[in-house]
Amino acid sequence: MVRGKKEMPRAAAGARRQWAADRALRAPMRSPGRPEPSRAVQRAFWRLIASGVTTAEAAFEVGVSWPVGSRWLRHAGGMPPISLDEPTGRYLSFAEREEIALLHAQKHGVREIGRQIGRDPGTISRELRRNAATRSDQLEYRARVAQWKAQQAAKRPKIAKLAVNETLRKYVLERLDGSVRRPDGTIVAGPLTPEWKGLNKPHRQDRRWAIAWSPEQISHRLRVDFPDDESMRISHEAIYQSLFIEGRGALKRELVTCLRTGRALRQPRARAQSKPQGHVTADVVLSERPAEAEDRAIPGHWEGDLIIGTGRSAIGTLIERSSRSTLLVHLPRLEGWGEKPPVKNGPSLGGYDAIAMNAALTVSMTKLPEQLRKTLTWDRGKELSAHAQFALETGTKVFFADPHSPWQRPSNENTNGLLRQYFPKGTDLARWSADDLEAVALAMNNRPRKVLGWKTPAEVFSEQILLLQQPGVATTG
Repeated sequence: MVRGKKEMPRAAAGARRQWAADRALRAPMRSPGRPEPSRAVQRAFWRLIASGVTTAEAAFEVGVSWPVGSRWLRHAGGMPPISLDEPTGRYLSFAEREEIALLHAQKHGVREIGRQIGRDPGTISRELRRNAATRSDQLEYRARVAQWKAQQAAKRPKIAKLAVNETLRKYVLERLDGSVRRPDGTIVAGPLTPEWKGLNKPHRQDRRWAIAWSPEQISHRLRVDFPDDESMRISHEAIYQSLFIEGRGALKRELVTCLRTGRALRQPRARAQSKPQGHVTADVVLSERPAEAEDRAIPGHWEGDLIIGTGRSAIGTLIERSSRSTLLVHLPRLEGWGEKPPVKNGPSLGGYDAIAMNAALTVSMTKLPEQLRKTLTWDRGKELSAHAQFALETGTKVFFADPHSPWQRPSNENTNGLLRQYFPKGTDLARWSADDLEAVALAMNNRPRKVLGWKTPAEVFSEQILLLQQPGVATTG
């Protein structure tokens, strides 16, 4: 089926006009019987991608097939290659070099050429000297040869820092690709995963477990661990480029699976919103929560939610608002699940009905000191409909966020996104034991956080407990 042109946004229209202007660069470089050079084509393709159109639309506009455009995008990691950077007024353009060649052939001097094209005479002199053709007995200036020589000279064969600094590369790899461990140090292998094929994270499939610090966490933690060693410094952008861009020679491309999102390309993704329920009474809405919970200055206020898997499986997540410490609640399926037919208004055998949820949350919360379990903010799911009994047993007052307002539980929403690296959507979450969940929580709590000044949640939580243990310390409860 022949595909018609779609109406393009204004930014894309500007990109198309620039694409037409690039023909002046492409036309002199074509030779009969050979395909058109792809540099200007790819430059126009990336310009259209930056304007917001899809890969298929950008490929169609520049006259290449969709698989070719997709391959360009995938191989470049979603970022335009440095070799295709747009020319700026700082450097001579191909059109200017054509004008120089014409005027020079007419025996005009460098000052006259400079006046006519609006360049300094010294620029013209250097151009004629550096980029002239040298194959004949005498120097001859030709625009096409000069353009090629200028592009070759502009290349930067700079070696990536991670490729030459073995200690730095080992530090980055250990925190990006390291193994998840239990408190006693034994490795948790995690699920078996298919071989990475260069695509984005598998949709609704298992992902490999790893320490998985983000590049930003690694970059800033280097300053904490090596305050006096300037060689142990690298920006998070340099780590991302080593992962996304082929040919850097520092990190293997498949390590993108250790990133939180698992994306192999740099492109935005929409985040799903949780589905609210309406069983909340007026005394437990978010506006009734104590004001001290809002500014995060006082510990003991938690946010909670479920992450859902296949087969009615789930894991409870609890996040302390001050330290961002994570607790994972084990919710095993009940006996008879998958064997007995479901009973209307009967107990849920999936493991997270109101009764099972109360029991599991109570076990988790009562392990904490009383001063560190003041409130719990939940979404409007019915799994916590028996919150009055939970508050009576634990002393933790429960409050519910407003409908369609996940930003009212920001720490929990953020952490659930992080946990999806270990527990992807579309997988069975009931297969993981309480020890496995503890190991994942330990890995999460030992990742440095920007909001904590690059301390880990475990370090901040330990400081809170030590403060509570000091005699004479006043608490508000």
